[in-house]
Amino acid sequence: MRVEDILRRKGTRIGTVRINETVETALRLLKAENTGALVVKDVCRTEGNTVVGVISERDIVRGLTDRGPGILSLPVTSVMSNHPVCCTPGDSVRHVLQLMDEHTVRHIPVLDGASLVGVVSVRDLIKAQLDAAPPDAEPGEIVNYPVAAAQ
Repeated sequence: MRVEDILRRKGTRIGTVRINETVETALRLLKAENTGALVVKDVCRTEGNTVVGVISERDIVRGLTDRGPGILSLPVTSVMSNHPVCCTPGDSVRHVLQLMDEHTVRHIPVLDGASLVGVVSVRDLIKAQLDAAPPDAEPGEIVNYPVAAAQ
């Protein structure tokens, strides 16, 4: 299974926040989107929408712990992860799982060239694994998950 297969199933909705918005705005968007991370975009007149980072619940919690509640009025750039780990629509689920493990992230933007086409989360990958499992698997039964097994 490939990332493009997951994006086809989940739809095209992408949670984003602009680079100049506050951390508080990002928190409100995270709640509204019911997600754990947003792609941070810089809207440039000549270059279009550029992915500049990712802000996650984890980034905000670390910022609050390190600097206190004053970060809520700061721009998202003050706590976001710069240079996000990205994947492509043609990448395998196994590769994305390896990226998530290696970089300790749970959300990965999907780029087709320079265009943002989606975000995959660990939740999406778990759902793909569950959908691929035999429907009659008993609790505790060892199941070979074909989604990530042979890729």
